[in-house]
Amino acid sequence: MTSPLSDRIARPARHYDYIDDGPAIYVDSFATIRREADLSAVPPEAEKLAVRMIHGTGQPKLIEDLVIHPDLVRASRAALQAGAPILCDSQMVATGVTASRLPAGNAVHCFLHDDRVPALAKSWSTTRTAAAVSLWLPLMEGAVVAIGNAPTALFHLLEMILDGAPRPAAIVGCPVGFIGAAESKDALIAFSHDHGIDLPYVTIRGRLGGSAMTSSALNALASETE
Repeated sequence: MTSPLSDRIARPARHYDYIDDGPAIYVDSFATIRREADLSAVPPEAEKLAVRMIHGTGQPKLIEDLVIHPDLVRASRAALQAGAPILCDSQMVATGVTASRLPAGNAVHCFLHDDRVPALAKSWSTTRTAAAVSLWLPLMEGAVVAIGNAPTALFHLLEMILDGAPRPAAIVGCPVGFIGAAESKDALIAFSHDHGIDLPYVTIRGRLGGSAMTSSALNALASETE
């Protein structure tokens, strides 16, 4: 009879001085963020959101470019507690959502690998990620949207809304990259001013963004527990 794997694997000799207690790492991480990041300009109800986004990136200075709509936390939590779905632009964002934090067992959707996407992207001469956003249409009303990778997805979403698509409850719009990322987030920030449509959102100015930051934001919005 083969012995259990745990009986056949030994921990390597300790050569480095580091903390390896999971709960201690978690507590110390958030304490470090609060020491190093200037959270004074963050609304009190959004502090845990900002801390988690910093935790997801390891960059306390991102607070300087963080933009949070005043109704973002309330609108997101109300929607999620009511069972709203989460619509993600990439599987990386969807995978980063911690299911145990979701208040109503909320469905998390990513349609990037849907069979319809390649033909739509080719027909519209756009990215597959942007084309996949159109498949959100039946679910968009009152949903929480999370875009962490593709600027084209955020642009496409805003264009859909301008064309009369149902409005989501909130947008986590943090696409990353060198082409279009900063511009797409600027469009989100200016959306209410430019078009008279006030959508709660959180974003980060510039090129910074990504799936870890976006899923961290979602996890903070899903539960008040740090």
